[in-house]
Amino acid sequence: MKLLGNLIWLIFGGFAIFLEYVFAGLILCITIIGIPFGIQAFKLAVLALWPFNQTIEYMDYAPGCLSTIMNILWFFVGGIWIALTHLFFGVLLGITIIGIPWAKQHFKLVSLAIAPFGKRLTDR
Repeated sequence: MKLLGNLIWLIFGGFAIFLEYVFAGLILCITIIGIPFGIQAFKLAVLALWPFNQTIEYMDYAPGCLSTIMNILWFFVGGIWIALTHLFFGVLLGITIIGIPWAKQHFKLVSLAIAPFGKRLTDR
């Protein structure tokens, strides 16, 4: 079922979202200051490519105040817009009964888009 969900996700916009995140990550990695943000964009790209097998969990170790500062910067620079886009699509898909599994994946992307630092993706 997860394979079918991922394939339908890719066909109906998941691959486009993946390409957007990869392009944004490459643009962010041009400068040295943007590399940490580019890495987080690549994390979002992996989740946007194949979301039904992945879960988001907090890292076991405490990354310190640096991840909090980076999350705040991420939120104001672009994270809010990414999160609002995923929230919009999640609500739009959640209206229909058929779209609920894909809406749940967009809501999962919202939580990562708001604060990606200090979180990692794992397979179920």
